[in-house]
Amino acid sequence: MKRNLFGLAMAAAILAIPAAAPADLPIGARAPQFVTQGALGGTVFNFNLARALRKGPVVLYFYPKSFTDGCTIEARMFAEKAQAFKAAGATLIGLSADTIQVQQDFSRKECSSKFPVGVATPAIIGSYDVHLKKPDGAQTGRSSRTSYVIARDGRVVLAYTDMNPGEHVTRTLAAVQALRRR
Repeated sequence: MKRNLFGLAMAAAILAIPAAAPADLPIGARAPQFVTQGALGGTVFNFNLARALRKGPVVLYFYPKSFTDGCTIEARMFAEKAQAFKAAGATLIGLSADTIQVQQDFSRKECSSKFPVGVATPAIIGSYDVHLKKPDGAQTGRSSRTSYVIARDGRVVLAYTDMNPGEHVTRTLAAVQALRRR
């Protein structure tokens, strides 16, 4: 009897752990094109996805809000590996719904001026279908934590959504390096 109760308790605990949700753009889909304001080391510029793709693959990662714990951890992890992304020929950019003024500060302080962050407008969040939702299903106006690797031809080769920032850098870097070996 005790064994059955323990087994049921373990099954319930496992089911309560949130799993990584699938990203909303499937592998092989064409990434929606966009232009937005970005900041690198505090300097504002216009980021154009089509132009960036002419140079090679793009690692596009959405995050909910600059200067929050998880987003700061993720930015620092990407900053630590920024040179490895560059060596693999990839352009790296993070996007959140924060203002360009917030992104200027975040790019200096948390991204260590190693890669840009940009403004995820409502249109960009909508086209990538990365709306962060409240438990009741209502949209927050922010994006989920979703990372994409977009190949030079504009197709998605990696899509990964998980609110835990732990695997985003590892997965996107591996995908970019695999593209390089093709």
